[in-house]
Amino acid sequence: MASLIEIRDALALQGRLDATQISQQLATPLPLVNAMLSRLEAMGKAMRVTEDPSDCLTGSCKSCPEGKKCVREVWALKA
Repeated sequence: MASLIEIRDALALQGRLDATQISQQLATPLPLVNAMLSRLEAMGKAMRVTEDPSDCLTGSCKSCPEGKKCVREVWALKA
């Protein structure tokens, strides 16, 4: 089981990670990782970053009904 400090350290080392990556890296269940990330966000230590899809060739992902599938939510430490 990972702690808040381990999650913070993983973000510090990697820069940006999504919750699934953290879950796999720390061998911790995804719902627990999500809860801890929300707690770090509430404490002002981490922030959600939504990355636009970089592999969209037409640039029309925002109007595409499937466009939300490729939007990735990652986490980073607050500066």
